[in-house]
Amino acid sequence: MLDSEINYCVRCGTRLERVFRIGKIRPSCPRCGWVYFPDPKVAAAVLVEKDGQVLLVRRKHSPKKGFWTLPAGFVDAGEDPADAAARECLEETGLVVEITGIVDIVSGQEHAKGAHFIIVYRGVVSSGKVHASDDADQAMFFDREHLPPLAFQATETILRKYL
Repeated sequence: MLDSEINYCVRCGTRLERVFRIGKIRPSCPRCGWVYFPDPKVAAAVLVEKDGQVLLVRRKHSPKKGFWTLPAGFVDAGEDPADAAARECLEETGLVVEITGIVDIVSGQEHAKGAHFIIVYRGVVSSGKVHASDDADQAMFFDREHLPPLAFQATETILRKYL
């Protein structure tokens, strides 16, 4: 949530003021002293290769609708990020994957509703048949040399570094 989107204290309901607190202007409650500290959004992605090809999904929604990315999504509170990566892969591609390790952590929010950190795992298909679902309208494997238009710099970075 952006600082500008929070207007009332979650403790007492008082309208927040924007005041200098702990090094910057922050939404703060003049009544009870509560200060809003935004938490970063964390996403998990999975890099799946099979027969020299990489699994990608085409985004069904904006931003970057129609562009391709790794199967990925937000990590729920209390969820293990590796489990989130496997869950997102299943939801978007129909494939059950075994997470075999961490590839990298990419930082930098690319759009207003995007993640601040993306934990990218390597995965191996254990079962299932590729079919797009959830946030993806297509899912398929691509040759490394013939990738479709990619949605995000993070995807480009991972594919360039690890393929």
